[in-house]
Amino acid sequence: MTSKKPDDDRATSHDTIDAIAAGTRRGAFPVRRSFIQQKVDGQSVPGPLATFVAGSDLLGLRLYFLALTKASVDPWDVSLHSAVLARALGLPKPMSVATRGRVSKAWSRLVDRKLVRRGRRNRLAEFTLLCEDGSEDAYTRPKKDFINVPHEFWTSGPDEARRWHEVLKMPELAFLVIALANADSFPLPAERGPDYYGVSADTLQRGGSGQLSIEADPISVEGERADHVKRTVRTTVAIGNPPYDRVAQ
Repeated sequence: MTSKKPDDDRATSHDTIDAIAAGTRRGAFPVRRSFIQQKVDGQSVPGPLATFVAGSDLLGLRLYFLALTKASVDPWDVSLHSAVLARALGLPKPMSVATRGRVSKAWSRLVDRKLVRRGRRNRLAEFTLLCEDGSEDAYTRPKKDFINVPHEFWTSGPDEARRWHEVLKMPELAFLVIALANADSFPLPAERGPDYYGVSADTLQRGGSGQLSIEADPISVEGERADHVKRTVRTTVAIGNPPYDRVAQ
């Protein structure tokens, strides 16, 4: 890997992200369920996803997903120039000091969340994945209890000019990964979002009614508050070929 700073913007954002996705020779990137939700003393508690939502850190979440995509083989690390990452993520003026600074700060937030470890490779910063649960355990490629997010998240979109990673807002992206962690149809009591996922009811409701193609049918819940409604959500999100790959065991 060369440490030379990119010297032009001739490659487009889409060229760059396509090359990164193609270089992995995979069709999806895995995310452990513990990133979304964890079990503590038999109780469901939010995983690290909640910290991104609470901080409205969409750039940080997209960068983390890009790291999970790029670091697809042992030693599970990323050492790309910040301008290349900025361009891959579609940030404006990727060569500028300000934009490269945004990427550097996003990396620092991932370090603070104990999702990556910072190091050096020659003159480049190097980031190595840690376990998705924020425990600082070493990363291994998951074999159970994970979801697969298809690379179409990076390489396709609602039209030829836009990619899904560029258009999905934080509520929609959070809803997407929560939906992938569940069955094709699942009960979603929005008011339990804070307890289950650390995501507000409003965020869940907005996430399911934005850019995503999702069928939702309100169902009354007998014996519970009138405003506490279950939604049966069929995850027909228009990315890739539904249903998504899931590993439930």
